[in-house]
Amino acid sequence: MSDARNHPERPTLIPGPLAAQEAGVAPATIRKWVQLGRLKPAGKAGRAQLFRLEDVFAAEREARGTPRRAR
Repeated sequence: MSDARNHPERPTLIPGPLAAQEAGVAPATIRKWVQLGRLKPAGKAGRAQLFRLEDVFAAEREARGTPRRAR
């Protein structure tokens, strides 16, 4: 079984609720962005959709119309 340490070029995929928390939005917002085509899941784990964090941040910037500042 491989893991992310053996493949650093692979992006980390996170579930919708964690993606929402990182972007500072509600999980329902992530689902709405998917419905509207603003965000595409990068994979699935069972029924859960998985997202690249950079894609979530891009959708959040687009929705807010402002650049995201570094923390």
